[in-house]
Amino acid sequence: MNPKGGIVSVADSFPYKVREIENVFIPMRDGAQLAARVWLPEEAERTPLPAIMEYIPYRKRDITRGRDATNHAYLAGHGYVCVRVDMRGSGDSDGVLTDEYTQQEQEDGVDAIAWLAEQPWCDGNVGMMGISWGGFNSLQVAAKRPPALKAIISICSSDDLYADNMHYMGGCLLGDNLSEATVMFAFNTLPPDPQIVGNRWRDMWFDRMENSGLWLEQWVEHQRRSAYWSTSSINENYSAIQCPVYAIGGWADGFTNTVLRLMEHLEVPRKGLIGPWGHKYPHQGMPGPAIGFLQEALRWWDHWLKGKDTGIMNEPMLRAWEQDSVPPDTSYSERPGRWIGESGWPSKNVKERRYELGPYTIHMGEGHGGAHQREGQESALALQSPLSVGLEAGKWCSYAATPDLPGDQREEDGGSLIFSSRQLAAPLDIFGMPVVEFELSCNKPQAMLAVRLSDVAPDGKSTRVTYGLLNLSHRDSDADPEPLVPHRRYRVRIPMNGIAQRFPVGHQLRLSVSTSYWPLAWLPPEPAQVDIYPESSTLVLPERTPREEDARQPEFDEPEEAPPLELHTFEASEHNWLLHRDLATKESTLEVINDQGHFRIEDIGTEVRRSTREWYSTVNDDFISARGETYTERSFKRDDWNVEVYTRSILSCDESNFFIHAQLDAYENDYRVFSKNWEKVIPRDHM
Repeated sequence: MNPKGGIVSVADSFPYKVREIENVFIPMRDGAQLAARVWLPEEAERTPLPAIMEYIPYRKRDITRGRDATNHAYLAGHGYVCVRVDMRGSGDSDGVLTDEYTQQEQEDGVDAIAWLAEQPWCDGNVGMMGISWGGFNSLQVAAKRPPALKAIISICSSDDLYADNMHYMGGCLLGDNLSEATVMFAFNTLPPDPQIVGNRWRDMWFDRMENSGLWLEQWVEHQRRSAYWSTSSINENYSAIQCPVYAIGGWADGFTNTVLRLMEHLEVPRKGLIGPWGHKYPHQGMPGPAIGFLQEALRWWDHWLKGKDTGIMNEPMLRAWEQDSVPPDTSYSERPGRWIGESGWPSKNVKERRYELGPYTIHMGEGHGGAHQREGQESALALQSPLSVGLEAGKWCSYAATPDLPGDQREEDGGSLIFSSRQLAAPLDIFGMPVVEFELSCNKPQAMLAVRLSDVAPDGKSTRVTYGLLNLSHRDSDADPEPLVPHRRYRVRIPMNGIAQRFPVGHQLRLSVSTSYWPLAWLPPEPAQVDIYPESSTLVLPERTPREEDARQPEFDEPEEAPPLELHTFEASEHNWLLHRDLATKESTLEVINDQGHFRIEDIGTEVRRSTREWYSTVNDDFISARGETYTERSFKRDDWNVEVYTRSILSCDESNFFIHAQLDAYENDYRVFSKNWEKVIPRDHM
């Protein structure tokens, strides 16, 4: 594997010639039609082949056209009919999209698979794959058990819509809740392409803008675990899935815990793969090393859709990139480490080791022997963090396209309570989900804790390895939160995100605890002091014993894909995170720039402009000054078509309520043709 070699574009060597069908309409049971783009191997018109479906709301005609061209053309060139479907209410499909992961969406997916299986070019075997939304609904549609669906690949997805999907982590409202709602606000208000749907495009556009709704409102209203979240959460019934599953994630992504849970709870043939990547397909994975994911996908599809013995199921069930120590950096391109493998999960090769916390220390012997917890100690360490803790946290779901990874934790630690080990006398390997168990009390009924496990180098630089959050009113239940009784002692458990990491000799482990983590997580309604009793608190590490078999892991191929889409760039993309601190007003603002630039897609002659900006601010230590604002610009232009859509969303609060203000303005040929404002007040519910 050559991690720095980049992606090789190949086409001449494909065994199948491919014909692209720009659009077909797939009928649904209620008469609606979903728009699809098809990559059809010519051989399939003589000898039917299996089909692979990707089913997402991100516009096959233009926005994902580049990614679709490199992924689906590659798989089609190796003998699969690839079909990229716009969900109902998105792209060129009929209808209005009113929320994520609805029952309607899943029923449409079942109908689309049945239609594919019946086509003369399909042999009746269908696979489903996708990243993010497409990974989610691959799991959800699989749980509906459509007969033709024989296997899925689910990448960067979740089985738990409440706790592991950009909304609520440990019962804390995530900043990515606003960020993702903004993404969908922009997508849901875009028109279909007149060249695909004809003269009805404008009516479809206005219907979407008027009726798709403000998703941020729905997501903030449902602050507890409830049927709203659980209805489409696979963790409610893992046994519903009856087809083989390949689950893939990255340590820098927000969804990696899903892979570990699916390996543990699914009852079907399954494989898991976790690399060092952010929210990217693994052949484009950053931080690297990237892998030949499309070749790996072919091995999976050939086994389950064509019945070929590719050897893929003879390899370890779960493979993961065990990361080595690196200096803190918000934009590193490569992550050193090694591939490790486990034949099952949970693994007998991973043992939980408990370490007692002392005043500012983690008690770890030279052989990393765990200490026994001592009860009854009364000394407490007081903690009340400034609102600056979290500005170096990075993004809950990193795309690794911006400096959105966590920075040096020393500034964060300055406002935190820290427990450090001695320098390690031997390497320490962990694989799984670390846990902290605290004995604590609080002087207010509402508070949160953020815990971080970091790797501290001999020069003092601190790199975050993993972290966890807990809204203390959710300590026993996300469905039925209860306020704290001030000054009463509680025992709480805070899981951290899964990780595979090697801590080297001479380094230290550091556990950092804070009562704020803004803007990754929304702030409690008022400052609170949490008293932690360290002698009754414990760090639990999933320690793994290195094995000789790790060095014999099969190598992944070099990244490959089909030739890229031809684009003409007018303005390059720009990605950055900027921190503004006004020392006079005491206002701190984190600005996130995600500008995709201005380009023309040459084969359809469409110019596309995409830009998103986000601002997250607080003033001094005023908890109710927390404010998130987002602004998006989207435009499409051809000789016969010129539309622009602008959205603005603001989320703010006081002690009792969240406040939402949103604006939508749409233009055709430089004239504003639609405008709408929203003002919403949503009570805080133990949040």
